[in-house]
Amino acid sequence: MKEHDSAEQNIEEQWIEELLAISEDDKLTPKQISILHAAIEVFSEKGYAAAATSEIAQKAGVAEGTIFRYYKTKKDLLLSIIGPTMSRMLAPFVLRNFNGVLDVPYDSFEEFLRTFIVNRLEFARRNFKILKILIQEIPFQPVLREQFAENILGKVLERVIEIVEHFKAKGEVIELPTPAILRFTISSVVGYVLNRLLLQPEKDWNDEEEINLTIRLIMHGISGVAAPI
Repeated sequence: MKEHDSAEQNIEEQWIEELLAISEDDKLTPKQISILHAAIEVFSEKGYAAAATSEIAQKAGVAEGTIFRYYKTKKDLLLSIIGPTMSRMLAPFVLRNFNGVLDVPYDSFEEFLRTFIVNRLEFARRNFKILKILIQEIPFQPVLREQFAENILGKVLERVIEIVEHFKAKGEVIELPTPAILRFTISSVVGYVLNRLLLQPEKDWNDEEEINLTIRLIMHGISGVAAPI
């Protein structure tokens, strides 16, 4: 348990270090760094609306007024974590250790799916607090939503479309519009990851079995009869 907590802390440290690197002219004090750590934890656990600056201050070990010396409002504090300054690091952060998955040649579409799911599940597990904030706030932050579409979806979808088209040509993937295939596949994978880490984290998960079932459903569906041609 301590090793897991330490790994999560290291991820937060890395995230904050990258924020620091972006704003080299605006050096953060040790108190600001403590506030950012605490804000990540509270925003992740409770969401922006329910988060109280008094609780963030308590976790950071500072007076609540100290937060407002650095950040005029709670919204400013949130944006200091996921706001426009994140544009330089959003794509690299989410795509970290993922480009290799997209660049490797696969013998089958099923092999690609398995590597894809395992990679993203591990990434989500290691970076869950930050990702949870992004999931919560993307619908309400237009700038963040635009950055996500441009820097992540654009870069990932182009390569995944190529992979799907390749296996369609080999006859391993059904001849349907590629966007529809991607929507179904990505929804299935994201649905599993969200259930695994966000909705039912207390469940006794067998990841290998669940991944196998997810792949089976993606590849063959739920019908008990052959699909009409």
